Amino acid sequence: MAERFGGKFSPEGATKKSTREAGSPFAGAKPASAGARVNLLFVAPLPLVFSFGSGPTTLAVSLAALGMLLLAAWLTREGLKAEDAYNARTIAKRPALPRKMVASALIGGGLAMASFLTSGIIGAAVIGLIGVVLHVLAFGLDPLRDKGAEGIDQFQQDRVARVVDEAEKHLGTMARAIEDLKDRGLERRLESFQATARKMFRTVEEDPRDLTAARKFLGVYLMGARDATLKFADLYGRQPEPADREKYLALLDDLEGNFVAKTDKLMNDNRTDMDIEIKVLRDRLAREGVTTKEG
Repeated sequence: MAERFGGKFSPEGATKKSTREAGSPFAGAKPASAGARVNLLFVAPLPLVFSFGSGPTTLAVSLAALGMLLLAAWLTREGLKAEDAYNARTIAKRPALPRKMVASALIGGGLAMASFLTSGIIGAAVIGLIGVVLHVLAFGLDPLRDKGAEGIDQFQQDRVARVVDEAEKHLGTMARAIEDLKDRGLERRLESFQATARKMFRTVEEDPRDLTAARKFLGVYLMGARDATLKFADLYGRQPEPADREKYLALLDDLEGNFVAKTDKLMNDNRTDMDIEIKVLRDRLAREGVTTKEG
């Protein structure tokens, strides 16, 4: 599908200063794990289609094997996405469903079923086991335990995890709404805002004491941004108007500016707290007769 040019000399380029100057959504990002090797899992079982005309028994077995293998491919992709999200966060719950491990079992079952009619029970079992081992070696296991920050009690970590999970849902809803418009300029601008919001998420995860100060941003403001995005996407999708697009971009500019300012304030407050703790510790050491390099 053709895409509207949005460069420096486009008709809209002169009015997009804030958009061009927005932070890069790729700052600190890592390549997604769910790449070409996962796509191969969707392609590999397709030869089973050619066995559909070999009788009802073969048809049933081939259909079941194909379904298991395609389901395994989908679960593997979703498991890798969940693992990327887990690794990106300081505080995170382990995935409720170990998707990659379930996919490994489905891979083994699908391969065993596909080879049963030609290899017998023992041969099918061996092939299935090899498939499980290769899948685990290629994609690994799911995270099996919760991840938290050192020195922070579990109650505070759970509070932060719940709030960040809800905030991520708001960002996901916004992203899906804008993707439906097929406008790469809007998508890139929203990605920049998402990167800014997630910087605040990481700041709060590293010090849950910031949650009280940031809760309005992670809850009320993001919920309002989600609702505004849904309304804009619905209106702009039915009747595209440049003025509506400009208003939405201005909203993202305002939101991002406020998120940046609040995140900087949280980080500066944390730095001040650290300086105070260091000063108190030095005073205690001085009273005990212990000198420091700066004392």
